[in-house]
Amino acid sequence: MDAEKIKKGVRLLLEGMGEDPDREGLIETPERIARMYEELAAGYTEDAGEHLSVRFSSEAQGIVLEKDIHFYSMCEHHLLPFYGTAAVAYIPNGEVVGLSKIARTVEVYARRLQLQERMTEQIADAFMRCLSPKGVMVFVEAEHLCMTMRGVKKPGSKTVTTAVKGAFAEDARLQERFWHMLGR
Repeated sequence: MDAEKIKKGVRLLLEGMGEDPDREGLIETPERIARMYEELAAGYTEDAGEHLSVRFSSEAQGIVLEKDIHFYSMCEHHLLPFYGTAAVAYIPNGEVVGLSKIARTVEVYARRLQLQERMTEQIADAFMRCLSPKGVMVFVEAEHLCMTMRGVKKPGSKTVTTAVKGAFAEDARLQERFWHMLGR
């Protein structure tokens, strides 16, 4: 992350808006924004594979589901937030992953400039690549501020995306069970 470039960019943005970046309320804004983006874009420096490498042998055959994983991300088109919840389910293939690592995997991809559709696929692909489960299914539901505070201005509208891999893609009954476990 190049904090100096971000600070210069924020100053230019403020000037472009007709603001005085040297007025009292804005003097430290470029530094604040640079620190904020370091946090919001931390996913670029993380590897989901590191989180998913914490595994345990298991004879479990059923679906493992972690749901209601809250996340915040940034739309790459408008640099505005989108936020919501994710659910990740997988069927173990001799190993399970630490439960907190499921949420950490969601965070790795959420903390990047994103498209919700891509983020959903990236989470599922990381599980398939790193854990080699029999199958994985990911559900993401989010509100996009680019839809609610600008443009079409439809507050409360939500976007839903899914990714379905392996056994979940091959067996509609597994998908039905996933939806039942989500309470949908």
